[in-house]
Formats: sequence, structure tokens, C-alpha cells
Amino acid sequence: MLGVMSSRDAQRLADDAGLDLVKISPNANPPVCKIMDYSKFKYEQAKREKENRRNQTVIEIKEIRLSMTIDIGDIAVKTKQCLKFLEAGNKVKVSIRMKGRENARSYQGVKVMQDFFAGLEGKAVQDKAPTTEGRNITMMLSPVKA
Repeated sequence: MLGVMSSRDAQRLADDAGLDLVKISPNANPPVCKIMDYSKFKYEQAKREKENRRNQTVIEIKEIRLSMTIDIGDIAVKTKQCLKFLEAGNKVKVSIRMKGRENARSYQGVKVMQDFFAGLEGKAVQDKAPTTEGRNITMMLSPVKA
């Protein structure tokens, strides 16, 4: 903290120290500047960004499609596949596409969704409950945090 001074004096101090004068907030009154080694600052910033990208996890949304007339054995197969997706840390979108007369009985599709969710045995959390949107019934699941 060197206080308020003219830009010439600040630049002279930076040159004497062999460093750069960097404007931190140029729109302030008076402008706020900092004396630092700018190339070292840029290098460390790039290094931090690279580290953040390496530690970043990408969560995919996988989709499982059911039908309103699905049988118990088929639900077991779809449940097993859903558990694989959840164990990998992905979110799962479960959907049913209604055809023809099925549109009049959307409550049956919601019941199929609830049975499917019950088969996951607490290994998933419902982000979005089964809802009917036009000809589709959708539900979003995410893995349980340990």
C-alpha cells in the first residue's frame, strides 16, 4: 500500500523494481494499480486454470426409455442399466412415449415410473417427479451422495 500517487511516480517505482505496473480497476477514481511481475502472474493464472480443468467432472445425462406395457422382467433389465449409469455418476432421464389410446391413460405411465423408481432401492434420488408433458412422461434421477 503506497497510497495515492501520480501514474508517472508509480511507473518509475515499478521500473526501479524491475516489475510491471498493472491496473487492477481502471474505472475507479483514482485508478487502482499494482506493482507485480505480470508474466509470472499470467503463468500462475494459466497453471491454476489448467488444474481446475483437470479436476472438473463432466456429468452426462443418460436416457432410459420405457413403455406403458413393459413387463416385470424388462423393468429389471432397465433397472440394472440405470444402476450402471448412476454408479458412474451420471444423471438419468427416464421417459415414456405414449402412443394412440395410451394418451388417455397417462396415470398408468406414471405408475410404471413409480414402480421403476421403487426398484432402484434407494440408490437414486428423484430430481424431477414423473410429469406428463404432451405425449411424454419424464422423470429425472441422480445418484445418491455418499
